[in-house]
Amino acid sequence: MNYLKTGLLMLFLTLLLVGLGHLLGGPQLANRFFLISLAMNLVMFFFSDKLVLAMYRAHPVDEAQAPELHGMVRELTERAQLPMPRIYVIDSPQPNAFATGRSPSKAVVAVTTGIMNALGREELRGVLAHELAHIRNRDMLTMTVAAALAGAISHLAWMGMWMGGGRSSSDDRNPLGGLLAIVGVIVVPIAAALIQMAISRSREYAADAGGAQISGNPLGLASALEKLDALSHRIPMHHAQPATAHLFIVNPLSAGGVATLFSTHPPMRERIARLRAMAA
Repeated sequence: MNYLKTGLLMLFLTLLLVGLGHLLGGPQLANRFFLISLAMNLVMFFFSDKLVLAMYRAHPVDEAQAPELHGMVRELTERAQLPMPRIYVIDSPQPNAFATGRSPSKAVVAVTTGIMNALGREELRGVLAHELAHIRNRDMLTMTVAAALAGAISHLAWMGMWMGGGRSSSDDRNPLGGLLAIVGVIVVPIAAALIQMAISRSREYAADAGGAQISGNPLGLASALEKLDALSHRIPMHHAQPATAHLFIVNPLSAGGVATLFSTHPPMRERIARLRAMAA
């Protein structure tokens, strides 16, 4: 059911982008926006992992450099029946981790130096299992493409505002058309952002459940999430960007109040409660 929901949400994001093009410039611009969405999907498919790793200045580590980390990942990949991913480390004191790559055979698991210092063995196993669940579910590409499409919609809508809401000579004769275009460039980006958040949140819940199953210890992951949530609010992550926040196991950007409506992650209290219910 999660896969069907995610696929429908992705389709709706593409339709929003095409619809925005139609509002701003009619069928011709709608066709261009459709081609833009296809091009973005192709770029994200082939290069999303390289772009994200470069953004966070992650560097690969081999087994000689991080034997315990490699040992944990190897054991968990065997339990999950997955190929061994490449392992990268981000030099950041904030404890966090993410997975990227377009398929299990091209997957990368990246952890911060902070997470290796902050968590115990069972907690770190839970985090790594969570990321492997994302890999097994092929979530990384889905969430990256969704974020890219949502960002493109917002950017193009901002351009449309500067173009006067996409008004044309025909709009001058039909004021209602111009008003619809103005409303569209305001409402469509908000809808796109909410859809992207819904995709990300649904995949996080699924990865928590999958990670608990792979590690065999839901309470280890629950304990890790408690620590990560508390520490991520006290320790900033330099170079963290809203466009890639959805990839991390906990949001690297601290936010509260109305901003939580647009959070890429489910409420931490609910995630922990579900894991404890699994253990019970």
